[in-house]
Amino acid sequence: MRAIALTLIIATLCLSAGLSGAEQADVIFINGNVYTVNDRQPKAEAIAVKGGRIIFAGSNKDARAYEAKNTRVIDLRGRTVVPGLTDSHYHLSGVGEREMTLNLEGITSLDEFLSKVKARVDAAKPGDWITGRGWIETFWKPPVFPTRWDLDRISPNNPVILVRADGHGAIANSAALKIAGVTKETPSPFGGEIMKDKKTGEPNGMLLDNAQGLVRKHVPPPGRGDDERAILLAVKRSLELGWCEIHNSGSNYGEVALLRRLYGEGKIKLRIYEAIRGPSSDTRQLLQEGPVIGAFDNRLTYRHIKVTIDGALGSKGAALLEPYSDYDTAGFLTYKEEDILPMFIEALRQGIQVETHAIGDRANRVTLDLYEKAMKAVPPDQRKIREPRWRIEHAQIVNPVDIPRFAKLGVIPSMQPSHAIGDLHFAPSRLGMKRLEGAYAWQSFLKTGAIIAGGSDAPVERGEPMIEFYAAVSRKDQKGFSGEGWHPEQAVSREQALKMFTIWAAYAAFEEHLKGSIEVGKLADLTVLSADIMKVAEPEILKTRCSMTVIGGEVAYDSGR
Repeated sequence: MRAIALTLIIATLCLSAGLSGAEQADVIFINGNVYTVNDRQPKAEAIAVKGGRIIFAGSNKDARAYEAKNTRVIDLRGRTVVPGLTDSHYHLSGVGEREMTLNLEGITSLDEFLSKVKARVDAAKPGDWITGRGWIETFWKPPVFPTRWDLDRISPNNPVILVRADGHGAIANSAALKIAGVTKETPSPFGGEIMKDKKTGEPNGMLLDNAQGLVRKHVPPPGRGDDERAILLAVKRSLELGWCEIHNSGSNYGEVALLRRLYGEGKIKLRIYEAIRGPSSDTRQLLQEGPVIGAFDNRLTYRHIKVTIDGALGSKGAALLEPYSDYDTAGFLTYKEEDILPMFIEALRQGIQVETHAIGDRANRVTLDLYEKAMKAVPPDQRKIREPRWRIEHAQIVNPVDIPRFAKLGVIPSMQPSHAIGDLHFAPSRLGMKRLEGAYAWQSFLKTGAIIAGGSDAPVERGEPMIEFYAAVSRKDQKGFSGEGWHPEQAVSREQALKMFTIWAAYAAFEEHLKGSIEVGKLADLTVLSADIMKVAEPEILKTRCSMTVIGGEVAYDSGR
């Protein structure tokens, strides 16, 4: 009798879990069009989650085995599900600050630019600084930089400095230049340029890369609480767009401390892979103390250093092997070898990842040379991590002979597809047709065996995953235009594009065992979309929206649609 009673109890317990041997799920997602990025099981329609991890992916019928009395069941109603999307190159505080200050995105003419700035000037108090970001002259007629004299017409007294979308150039008015003491005689700092009028030699207001600091150091610091507000605004926007993780490209321990507090207070759900900008005292601290990996339930990691070695193509600061086709310099490097090679060598010894911003073909070659020197100085048996997975951020213009070096050295090109569809309007004039052969060369990289971590570089670009996916597979601007010499053969397949923002992004952060695909044992990070981006016509990708963002099985954002 006791044996019969025990059997009945066990049977009852199994029945309450749905099926003998099945775990009880916390949440089950059913009726989905699921792309798993798992070659062993490419498609599914249901996902079961327990303790923040995936315990099942498969059919609706089989998922019922994991359902119990307290299991939450979410009906996806046929919507498309992909592994939680990752933006591999993001500037979190910059995205938030863009929302807080004068946002100059989307302006299509100099007159519109000046009108928007004038409205802010008219509302300012005497002496207030006018700051903002996001302008880009590409679509203006003519497509030329604004000048200090343009700004002086609308703001003769208030100092103004407005950062170009790429962050590598800024326009300042005469009042700001006067405060900074920038005159005709002021020399350009190393790694930057004070652009000047060719006839008079007077500064024209455009400041490239390190020259921006001459003025920006005089701008009053943010008010109390503004840093936190910027982070939280950026996190909110990121989740609404469908990002489950961002690789924050260049920060400091002050921001790390803020993030740790906000995570501790439960205010951030987004996963963040944080880079410490160097060379600096902060990078010395990282090298001494070592990385922090997977804090706050795998939501915060800082294990790598970010270096910026040149400027941007649009603002003519990217370091090229030959002069610009439309400018009389070849750009510039922002660091000398002796400034950064010792740090690279120590990072390799200590198991610290390195990522370097390099846009021009000279900057990419120099970075590869420096990486190779560091790797020769520290052979694998002397490293804490034998496979360092160092990265080059952007890798926009690469001489074709240097492309195979990435895979050979194990260097990951971390690239932003939207740069290609924006730059196609001016890159031919900057570079000439010949150099376009190594521009945004996604397929050329993939064919050598390299993987590409996909990102957006927000707030340089809009930071929207569907724009990035569309750009990668179409290689056309959002109106369907692709210019002469733009090498459509470099576009990637939809499967490759999805990997760029999932499993390859995870690999670039040493996280491929944790995330990047929908399979048992991995973190239950999911992005739910309003349309099937793997099948719809290319223009429809841009109309696709995030319906739901799921992080660790928790619905972090739900559009209600």
